[in-house]
Amino acid sequence: MKNLSDEFAKTLSKPKYNERYQQSVNAVLNNEDVKSFLNKHKDELEDDVVKRSMSKLYEFVQENNKLKNNQPTTIPGYNPVLVVNKGLVDISYVPTQETKDNMKKAKVLKRIHAVAMPKNIKNVSLDQFDLSENDYRMNAMGLVTDFIEEYTNTPKKWHQGMYLYGEFGVGKTFLMAAMANELAKNGFEVTLVHFPSFAVEMKSAISSNLVADKLDAIKKTPVLILDDIGADSMSSWVRDDILGVILEYRMQNSLSTFFTSNFSMQQFEEEHLAINNKGDVEPLKAKRIMQRVHYLSKEVGMFGQNRRPQ
Repeated sequence: MKNLSDEFAKTLSKPKYNERYQQSVNAVLNNEDVKSFLNKHKDELEDDVVKRSMSKLYEFVQENNKLKNNQPTTIPGYNPVLVVNKGLVDISYVPTQETKDNMKKAKVLKRIHAVAMPKNIKNVSLDQFDLSENDYRMNAMGLVTDFIEEYTNTPKKWHQGMYLYGEFGVGKTFLMAAMANELAKNGFEVTLVHFPSFAVEMKSAISSNLVADKLDAIKKTPVLILDDIGADSMSSWVRDDILGVILEYRMQNSLSTFFTSNFSMQQFEEEHLAINNKGDVEPLKAKRIMQRVHYLSKEVGMFGQNRRPQ
């Protein structure tokens, strides 16, 4: 095959090509990346391919110059790469490493479903969790990392969750959110629900007949975290027909479930579940709920200083 650049240069020397165009073409043909590409693929290309592919070569050089000069490109976040396509020179736009990282992060975030949770929960990580204060935090962290490893290795097996309780602001929600993010990175879907807010949402959904749909989305998620459970008084309907239905389904289908609460399991049963928002005492119904909580989770205490801004 003849030298493609030389052949096209001869064509351009004819009078019908204006000087400005010739300058543009010469700049393309003198571009080191273009010359290297044409030389590398000379056995694959016909003699007139440079002429027929000039618009693509020109586009490639222009986009590369923008990148070198830190100027906005036609397709931000993607770099132009010359390729051979059906005998012609073409451009493939490949994502930069930053774009790849952002795409990966976006894919991870899609696996985390948050219901009435703070926006920043998707940005926390396990390495941000402070282990220095006491052994309670170390123990909780150890159980979380064990769960992540076991669940990642055998996601189809039954893995018991955790009932994480302790005072306000010790980092229970933070730890659960960090766990959720790590599981999402490993390819698993996780749903975090602020339960008091979800209960209000479910009451509002009655009029629009959306209770069943919203309930299904929560109860069927592979890993569920019910945050701040017991923070507000609970009606019998929320306890039995919302929480009870969620826990029953997850118990029957062996789905990993986590809870955070300011109450121990005993306190949650006796001081919260057993007394509805009207003051009625219903210990048997409370025990029924707690049987499911005990099956689904292991009670873990986490205590220490209040880390929330005062």
